[in-house]
Amino acid sequence: MVWMLAGENPQKVLDTALHAIATAPAWRPVLDQLPVPIYTTDTEGAVTYWNRACVELAGRRPQLGKDKWCVTWKIYTTTGEHLPHDQCPMAEAIREQRVIRDVVAIAERPDGTRRAFRPYPTPLFDDDGEMTGAINMLVDVTDEQSFALAEQAGRCRRLASAMYNRETSTVLESMADQYDRTVAELCAQRAR
Repeated sequence: MVWMLAGENPQKVLDTALHAIATAPAWRPVLDQLPVPIYTTDTEGAVTYWNRACVELAGRRPQLGKDKWCVTWKIYTTTGEHLPHDQCPMAEAIREQRVIRDVVAIAERPDGTRRAFRPYPTPLFDDDGEMTGAINMLVDVTDEQSFALAEQAGRCRRLASAMYNRETSTVLESMADQYDRTVAELCAQRAR
């Protein structure tokens, strides 16, 4: 799988892609060589380009004219809730015409495996300030996210054991179980 190398600065890679799109008439070969999944959309969210790393992440080849907002098959939040594509960070960036950062999502591939990723959706504008589309880079954070979710499950269990209210304890235990399931799904991918 082609993913960003440890220690590589995500913003630097994104800046390379943005510079290529802004200055190179033949920008696709530049994006094809980037070591991270990166794709573009039009102003309506229709996927217009993706590199090979996107196919490896998504476990599928996006379909021009059909896929909108994202190259992934399904998306989930870190709590395991399904996230419709029209509510994903790229959709939000396009609708609001602004950069979205500091979000983590989980991609499910058609074979059922999952990967945690941090998206970098960035609207693109022409010289007149009109939005022309958007670009998104997806950075693998599966290991980092697995650790964070396992810690969160532990916090929920500690808090549940300190509660005197049975309903609250049950809710916290349920949350901890969901975090543990998400960690197990992410770790199962690493074992394959």
